[in-house]
Amino acid sequence: MGLTILSTLVVIGVLVFVHELGHFIAAKLAGIHVHRFSLGLGAPIPWLSFRRGETEYSVSWLPLGGYVKMASRLEDPVGTALEGSAGHADVAPNRVFEAKPVWVRMVVILAGVVMNLLFAWIVFSGLVYWKGMPVVPTTTVAGVDRSLLPPGAVSLGELQRGDRITAVGPDSVRSWHAFTRAVIGAPADSISISVAGRSPLIVVLAPGSDERRRALTAIRPLLAPVIADVVAGRPGAEAGLTSGDTIVAFNGEPIGEWRDLVSRIESRPGQQVEILIGRSSGRVTIKATPAPYDTTDAVTGATRTIGRLGITGPMLPDAREPVGLVPATIEGARRVGFVFTEIVSIVRGMFSGRVSTREIGGPIAIGMAAGQSARRGAEDFLIFMAAISVNLAVLNLLPIPILDGGQFLFLLAEGITRRPVTGRLREWLTMAGFVAILMLMVLAFSNDIRRLLGI
Repeated sequence: MGLTILSTLVVIGVLVFVHELGHFIAAKLAGIHVHRFSLGLGAPIPWLSFRRGETEYSVSWLPLGGYVKMASRLEDPVGTALEGSAGHADVAPNRVFEAKPVWVRMVVILAGVVMNLLFAWIVFSGLVYWKGMPVVPTTTVAGVDRSLLPPGAVSLGELQRGDRITAVGPDSVRSWHAFTRAVIGAPADSISISVAGRSPLIVVLAPGSDERRRALTAIRPLLAPVIADVVAGRPGAEAGLTSGDTIVAFNGEPIGEWRDLVSRIESRPGQQVEILIGRSSGRVTIKATPAPYDTTDAVTGATRTIGRLGITGPMLPDAREPVGLVPATIEGARRVGFVFTEIVSIVRGMFSGRVSTREIGGPIAIGMAAGQSARRGAEDFLIFMAAISVNLAVLNLLPIPILDGGQFLFLLAEGITRRPVTGRLREWLTMAGFVAILMLMVLAFSNDIRRLLGI
């Protein structure tokens, strides 16, 4: 319990600090007077506050978020309540928020989101550079999609499940990454691929061609159906799946490898299924219902609904390959993009009704997940923090007035009409946004409580 509480405070405290620091730095660089930098909402706690220069730095009473109170001509009741009080210092007219050009104010508003994404990018990139790039420590083939093979690579269609690739040309390969890297980097048109127990396969594709990558996407490695992690509050966790579970059968059909499991889960959105799992204590059958999830095909652009249990895998031995700083930063950006896209898809699914609102988690769910990641070690905890940082960025972009996305829309309207959104309209929209956020918080807390009670 102690570790869970501590890890939750670290996650929420660091990420809120990072977000508000973005607004603070941008405001200072823009020459905007900042009355207060606060962790937490509401009035500051006197013994946790101090002043340096024109700005008061504080921890406030309500531990839900934070704020940077900038000098403004527009003091609305909701904003004043959330930020403790109106600013009292005399401020030069050219240093209030509204005195700056619209584009400058847009930068200030979006700076918090940018800082959250930057934080995630630094964490992901740093972990890859420090620990190395995770690799799949096998060269055993699970199967080949022959329809994807270009004419020069049809020989790869002879590969069968269980075949083990041993070398590409004269170079032996011991991981799937080494195999793909050797094929892509082979300098000659003709590539010899050695397979244990059979004659070499010959692939004839020009060096550097996209057809080589296309051929590789047609082959998938054999990965055991062992769960690496289970996301708290998702259908898999609620059904009783745990890290290390081996999936033996799905709806009575044997599961031979991880991709078999994924395809079967995806084909059953919203349908209850039976899963036979193997554990050290023996075999057990559990029932679960994959949550519906909308996904877009990267090639065709078509949208389809698939099932998700909230499990990740497969569990693999910890195999890494060292990488340089530039490849690490590229991989870090790729991971940020992947997490961002996944969260956006979930949010869209909730608004469209494709994803259940039961999936929404609050501070309790975050705390439980933070504690679990902390117990697995520093790397998992940092990965969790980076993912939550991206989550915070996405949520702040929602077009709700008291969030950054809503404030940005106000500025966008001002830029188009040449008139700021003020008066009763702004107050009503802000109040509506506050009610929406309040309802979302109530839903998140109720979901958290349901999960704790198992209902």
